[in-house]
Amino acid sequence: MNIRRIISGIALSVLTAIPSLATSPVEEQHEALVNDHKVVFFGEGETPESDSIRNLVENFYYDQFRSFQDPQAPYFLFMSRDTQLAMGIGGMVRMRGYFDWGGSTGISGFSPYFIPVQRDELNRQVLGTTPAGTALFFRVIGRNKRLGSYQLYIEANFNGYQGRDFHLKKAYAVLNDWTIGYAASTFGDGAAVAPTVDSSGPTMKMDGTNVLIRYMHHFRKSGMYVAASVETPSMTLQTDGTQTAARSEFLPNFAAMVQYEWATGQHVRLSGIARFLPYRDLINGRNHQAVGYGFQLSTVFRPVAPLTVYGTVNAGKSYSNFGGDFLLGKYDLVTDTKNPGKLCTVPGWGYFLGLQYNFTPQLFMSATFGQGRYLPSTGVEGTDYKYGLYSAINVFWDVTPRIRFGAEANLGKRQDFNGEHGWARRVGALAQFSF
Repeated sequence: MNIRRIISGIALSVLTAIPSLATSPVEEQHEALVNDHKVVFFGEGETPESDSIRNLVENFYYDQFRSFQDPQAPYFLFMSRDTQLAMGIGGMVRMRGYFDWGGSTGISGFSPYFIPVQRDELNRQVLGTTPAGTALFFRVIGRNKRLGSYQLYIEANFNGYQGRDFHLKKAYAVLNDWTIGYAASTFGDGAAVAPTVDSSGPTMKMDGTNVLIRYMHHFRKSGMYVAASVETPSMTLQTDGTQTAARSEFLPNFAAMVQYEWATGQHVRLSGIARFLPYRDLINGRNHQAVGYGFQLSTVFRPVAPLTVYGTVNAGKSYSNFGGDFLLGKYDLVTDTKNPGKLCTVPGWGYFLGLQYNFTPQLFMSATFGQGRYLPSTGVEGTDYKYGLYSAINVFWDVTPRIRFGAEANLGKRQDFNGEHGWARRVGALAQFSF
């Protein structure tokens, strides 16, 4: 009996210790950010309890469409004493530098689509810097007895001409389960993308932003999320003005997703999108409307505390206007070389895998590899883009919860249908300061 009691006691002690051992460095990093705020109260009454303050601060980080590149919650928070309203104004100064050799993309983002397949002696080595990604943002979170929970968010950053033009990136309102405004598409999953210094990220990353109306509901007991949205369309077609011409878009995109989340920051998601692409056959004088669609399976999880795994695979026809290399060309509809006056949808697929290892909550490395393929069903020019490869390995150091430095090495390839290909190599660095 005594032996049984001893064994039971040991087992109980081990089981009790598991939650503390399971705390990952990523969760510790998040905890440091949540605690790194200056809260200013307004209104009459006593200062609220710390639990109420924390619950409201956590709402600033709650976003199922958040990515590594997005800014953290603002350092200064203005909060009502009844914790029914919080407002934050923040910003981020982000500077990147990069050096290309043996081939250059010619832009600050490392995109295989722009890699030259023929050696360019004028641009064999390139040194560049950019403040792109520097941002200002404003967020209000509140609760109303009649309306329920609501949120307002505005973000603008410097990603325009030469990375210095200030433009709107997001602007939306959330009321309970509804979102309306300029926000990340329901088709994307930014959380399933591994960290990169490079702003473009892996090939075939679906990170489009559109004006939309979205319904998303969280079934808390089961950990399930479901969402559906109607989104403003945009398209780029290979029209020539003599045989084919683009028509005005008059039907929205439809996107949906279902996600299972078993722990904070760990999930698997299946998403899909349908697009309507109108054009006119000028030879026969007829209007046509092609239909594009895409599916994506994505996940992020931690098999052991220091290691985070990222994975995404997507496929479809004429779906890639939402990100990736195909977004950089006119691949929504392409010319049908066998039937003059006709345009065709473009089959394709892509994937990327990433790993992140945290040595400490403040120091981590990540590696990413991805590929995107273009699969035309009709004849193509030999110089057309066939596929691209993307890889990155980096290290990040958070000096404080709001000061981050990073360094990265990139290797990429562009392959054309005629067999010609080109490689590009890059080393880059990042300095980021948030408030």
